[in-house]
Amino acid sequence: MATTTISYSSPTTITCSVASTATSSTWVAGRESTEVDNTTNKYDDALVQGKITVGTTPTASTLILVYVWGSDTSAGTTAIDVIDGTDSAETITSAGVRDGFMRLGAQINVDATTSDRAYPFGPFSVADLFGQMPKYWGLFVTHNTGVNLNSTGGNHAVTYTGIKFDTA
Repeated sequence: MATTTISYSSPTTITCSVASTATSSTWVAGRESTEVDNTTNKYDDALVQGKITVGTTPTASTLILVYVWGSDTSAGTTAIDVIDGTDSAETITSAGVRDGFMRLGAQINVDATTSDRAYPFGPFSVADLFGQMPKYWGLFVTHNTGVNLNSTGGNHAVTYTGIKFDTA
């Protein structure tokens, strides 16, 4: 009888320089991460987690949203709307366009006006969002806190841990 075991990779940093990312009342302006290429490791899943730190005196009862996009071709080759697989500020054409190709991975409720507070999130499963693991994927972070996110890069972090299921 075959036995299936789970194997975890070491955490891998996702480059997504959200420091000083401006607020977006419609959640279409934000920060895109670098693309994650799954064609070599061929992970069955990836668990994403991290922390995002708000700026000075954010508005309470607002949100930080972490979206995931996936594709069977590299966004560096074929951009998806404005997503091109590079760590950069982007403004998606509309919420409808965003929701057509991105899935919400984490919703962080900013529950206080406390400056420079770190909000951890995850882990969440990338494969669960798409029904299977995409060949290429990345993140898009947006928020409506009313102020820019904390300006220190080290106060933000996002990683993923790859998962493989081995049968012996």
